[in-house]
Amino acid sequence: MSGRLSKTDSEVSSVTQTSPSRSPRRPVYYVQSPSRDSRDEEKTTNSFHSTPVISPMGSPPHSHSNSSLGPHSSRESSSTRLSGSLIKPHRNNNESRSKAHNKPWMKEFDSIEEECLLDDDRIHTTRRRYLLAFVVCFFMLFSVFSLILWGASRPQRPTITMKSILFEEFAVQAGSDFSGVATEMVSMNCTVKLIFHNAATFFGVHVTSTPLDLFYSQLAVATGTIQEFYQSRKNQRSITVTVKGNSIPLYGGGSSLSSLNGAPIEPVALTLNFMARSRAYVLGKLVKPKFYTRVACSVVMDPKKMNVEISLKNDCTYN
Repeated sequence: MSGRLSKTDSEVSSVTQTSPSRSPRRPVYYVQSPSRDSRDEEKTTNSFHSTPVISPMGSPPHSHSNSSLGPHSSRESSSTRLSGSLIKPHRNNNESRSKAHNKPWMKEFDSIEEECLLDDDRIHTTRRRYLLAFVVCFFMLFSVFSLILWGASRPQRPTITMKSILFEEFAVQAGSDFSGVATEMVSMNCTVKLIFHNAATFFGVHVTSTPLDLFYSQLAVATGTIQEFYQSRKNQRSITVTVKGNSIPLYGGGSSLSSLNGAPIEPVALTLNFMARSRAYVLGKLVKPKFYTRVACSVVMDPKKMNVEISLKNDCTYN
C-alpha cells in the first residue's frame, strides 16, 4: 500500500516538474459585432457602447487546438479582437453614408423619389395648361356671347312718334339786341307732344336730356328740353315739352313778317329739330349699345289756329 502511494507521489512530482507553468488567469473581453444594417451614426454608437462585456471570473473554455498554441497566441487573438472592436465604431460619417447609398435598396429609393418629383412636375404643368385653356375659352365664349347680345340689340332701337304742336303765343315787335342794334324781335310759346316707345324685349333704355329747337329762317326762335328718364322694355310713354323764346332778334329775317299790333297776319313756316339720345345696358357696362334718332318736323304757325293742336303725324322725318 505504501509502495503504491509512493509511486503516485513520484508520478505527481514528475508531472509537476515536466508541465509548464501556467499563466495567471486574465480577464477576457467578449465582443459583439455591430449591426450590419446601420443607417446612421447613432445606431452604430449605441451598438458600440453596448458591445464589450468583461468576464472577470476566468476565461471561457478553449479547444485543444487553441491551447496548443500557447499563451502568446491567445494574447494576440484577444488583442486583435479588441482592436477590431474599437476601430469599427469610429468610421467616418461620409464613408458610412456613401456605403449606405451604394446599397441596392437605397438606389431604388432614390430612383422612386426622382420619379415622384417628375410626376409632380408633370401634374403641375398639366394643371397650368388646363387653367390657361379654361381662361382663354371662357373669354372667347364671353366675347362671342357679348357680340351676339350687341348684334341682337341693334335692331331693337327705340322709336319716337311726334303727335302735335300747340301755339299759345306768337308776337313780333321792334326792338334792339344786346349790342344796341335795331331789329325785329319775336317772342313765342308753344307745347310739343310726342311718344317715346322702347320696343326691346330684353333691355331697358336710358334717355339723356335732349334739347328741342324751333327755327325760323335758320334762326332758333324757341327752345325746349326733354328731361332725362328711363324707359323699361316693351313699354312707352307720352312726353310733353314746352318750347318758348323771349325777344329773340331776327335781324334781316324779320322783314318778311307782316304783323298787326304785334300779331302776325299770315302763316309762318317753322322747323322743329332735335336728336334723341338713349343708351341700353344689356350686360351691365360691358354691352351698352347707343341709339340716336334725329327728328325734323315742318311746322306752320297759323294765326287763325292759336291754342289749337296741330297734328305732326305726316310732317316729320326720322333718321
